[in-house]
Amino acid sequence: MVDHEAVRHALSLQAQACADLGAPFSAALLRHAAEDLGRNETLSRLFSPSAGVQTRTLIADAVALRLLGALHDVALSGTAPEVSAAWPSTACGGDADAAWVAVIGAATDREETLSAFMAHEPQTNEVRRSICLLPGFLTIGKETGLELRCFEIGASAGLNQIWDRYRYEFGAHTWGPSPTPLTLDTAWRGSPPPISASLLVQERAACDRRPIDLTDTSARRRLKAYIWADQLERLERFEAAAAAAVAAEIRVEEEDAVTWVARRAGPEEGAATVLYHSIFWQYLTDEARRALTAAITVLGARAMPSAPFSWLRMEPVLPDMTRIELRLRQWPGGEERLLAEVHPHGAWVNWRG
Repeated sequence: MVDHEAVRHALSLQAQACADLGAPFSAALLRHAAEDLGRNETLSRLFSPSAGVQTRTLIADAVALRLLGALHDVALSGTAPEVSAAWPSTACGGDADAAWVAVIGAATDREETLSAFMAHEPQTNEVRRSICLLPGFLTIGKETGLELRCFEIGASAGLNQIWDRYRYEFGAHTWGPSPTPLTLDTAWRGSPPPISASLLVQERAACDRRPIDLTDTSARRRLKAYIWADQLERLERFEAAAAAAVAAEIRVEEEDAVTWVARRAGPEEGAATVLYHSIFWQYLTDEARRALTAAITVLGARAMPSAPFSWLRMEPVLPDMTRIELRLRQWPGGEERLLAEVHPHGAWVNWRG
């Protein structure tokens, strides 16, 4: 029997997070799910893999976001017109009550599809996270004076792999090419980052255990489904970034991060090698985190002043995950720094430098 109380608590906490982050429709759906859990057989079976799991683990595994993504995928697919009609669009903000009635009705015939969607951990590619990562790249560029070799792990579809091709607005400051396929802005707090630093990406590569092919319609829709349905601006940014990634022929290699990092991301003479990731660490097991940290430390030990190695990451502070930090560790030396606190979707950056 599923521990309904723990799952219900996880759904309620995520509902509050959605509400706090400006997604009332998504929040309302999750509250409906929390209320109906245990009363609706299909919903209960969807959460059967969570039986006996503690709330903290359920939050780390993003079980609520898995459900939200699965339901959004149904709406985007167009296979359930009654669901799509109640979903947010440019014409209306959506009707969460009607949407919940519709998805519960549609779920019975789609239980296998919904279960398969929820079985895999969320793969998100919020491109606005690049505006959180950019100050880290600028810091590395300024301090090393070298061209960058950039290696992303947990890259999903690779939208943040072409971060240097976007334009950024930090209040009164800007960085990046013009024209550009996408301009990203944020509420910037603090002194400006080192925007005068010269940045040139010499090499870029990425890996994911299950890369998303943006030319595959269903795979692209799955990735889009993890963006909250009532945040239309994020959905528009996704489409622009996805088009740019396809045009750039971005490729994400299919491989476990531990083996890929050891094989692919070692420091090289005459360039600053940067390993980076965003909202990825929480989905790893404790064992995988230890193994990946060890692999990164080994690469760091190989670094020299003429071949520096940096570990840049935008991740929640575990285990509570209420704060997202941009941290940078650099070798030689292995110095660790907190660069900024950031919004999970890049809406603001509290720069510490």
